[in-house]
Amino acid sequence: MLYMPELSISRSLSAIAVLTSGGDSPGMNPAIRAVTRAALNQGIRVYGVNKGYSGLIIGDLHEMSSASVTNIIQRGGTVLKSDRCEAFKDPSIRRQAAEILKSHGIEGLVVIGGDGSLTGAQLLAEESSIAVVGLPGTIDNDIFGSDDTIGFDTAVNTALDAIDKIRDTALSHERLFLVEVMGRNSGFIATQVGIACGAEMIVVPEYPVNINQASIELADSHSSGCGASGIIVVAEGPVPGLTYRLAQELGQHGPEPRVCILGHIQRGGQPSGHDRVLASCLGTAAVDHLRAGISNVMLGIRENQVCEVPLRDVVERTKKLDRRLFDTATLLHK
Repeated sequence: MLYMPELSISRSLSAIAVLTSGGDSPGMNPAIRAVTRAALNQGIRVYGVNKGYSGLIIGDLHEMSSASVTNIIQRGGTVLKSDRCEAFKDPSIRRQAAEILKSHGIEGLVVIGGDGSLTGAQLLAEESSIAVVGLPGTIDNDIFGSDDTIGFDTAVNTALDAIDKIRDTALSHERLFLVEVMGRNSGFIATQVGIACGAEMIVVPEYPVNINQASIELADSHSSGCGASGIIVVAEGPVPGLTYRLAQELGQHGPEPRVCILGHIQRGGQPSGHDRVLASCLGTAAVDHLRAGISNVMLGIRENQVCEVPLRDVVERTKKLDRRLFDTATLLHK
């Protein structure tokens, strides 16, 4: 259960806007729905911005109704579409965006996205009179200040479903499979997936692996029949091709492993019940915070309670993967 903070309403809003930006994540639609209906039911008009900041800077927005968000809570992706907008790094473009919002009578903006999107939210909040609240919408779960992010749970479950199928072939042929999951700079997905599927090894950017030593250990496990699940989970890492390079190196100590790249399958699909509830609570809380006169914050989850995190902290600080969680996988695979 998530606990919502009680806030004193100090501001009367006539209209707010909501946008999704960056990589899509399952649960963005429930968040859009929550923002829209929470605002409308309190007498606030809502505008949806199409294609994130790219749509905002050209004025591509439309007024939302309750019917606009009917039957989207179960849908993956984002009905508002999304984009990555390099132009928004230009201060003059951000001023243009703020003027577009003001021209529609919009006083507050809810931004749903990852670290790049929240960077744009922070700059807009600091440089204009628009009140901005961010929500962590990313499958990577790498946003500072929040224990969880919208889409992470679904992505983990999607990867697990795929690995459970791959394992059937791995065991039938007594082969190793390297399964690559998303995570260029963070190993949160890989670590949780690895623990949940009983992987023999997890490779993440945060903690380098001695491939030679790991290869010998894997060979010993397979020869003894102990702990041989046949699955190695690899975070994609910052340099493309890591998983294939690992497969070649492991192949020097035994049969070359098969490689499965899960890729964008992890972004799609119906959001889990967990992500729907998380997104709904955060979306509702975003409207409450705007009505309370609070801006330049991201709303996250800490110890099952909605919390405020200054956007500057989100942008400037890094969420670290817990070494103890990573070590748990190593402890349990044998």
